[in-house]
Amino acid sequence: MKYYIPLLFALLSISCVSIKTDVITDRIEKSDNQASAEAGIRLVMEAQEIAWNKHDLEGFMEGYWKSDSLKFYGSNGLTKGWQNTLDNYKKGYPTKAESGILNFVINDISKIEGDNYWVMGEYHLKRQVGDADGVFIIIFKKINGDWKIVADMSC
Repeated sequence: MKYYIPLLFALLSISCVSIKTDVITDRIEKSDNQASAEAGIRLVMEAQEIAWNKHDLEGFMEGYWKSDSLKFYGSNGLTKGWQNTLDNYKKGYPTKAESGILNFVINDISKIEGDNYWVMGEYHLKRQVGDADGVFIIIFKKINGDWKIVADMSC
């Protein structure tokens, strides 16, 4: 009997160490996955800045999900669909004077669930026709291995 108690404590200690290791490993994997997602999302937004600053609106739209289910909510209300969103950008920013130089400021990237993240931030346009500034909330989803904007509210 006197050997059972030390043996019981030894087994419990090993079990607790094993559980704690699993929890720590899980946290590290989640942290690595989130860091990777954030880096991928930032790359998309950097590519959008580069395209916009060349007045390449089609290139800018590469960051968006090319689907009729894309949603964009801005000063003109709700726009549905990739092509309609592109058409609105072309109407609103017909020349380089209107599109200017874009700079995003990302204030927060948070996981919603699965491969879905929201990005909250600011946009700043330096333009010949007058500067424009605003805020946005964008929802990114990983689709076929690529991060794409599936919903955007900018104002």
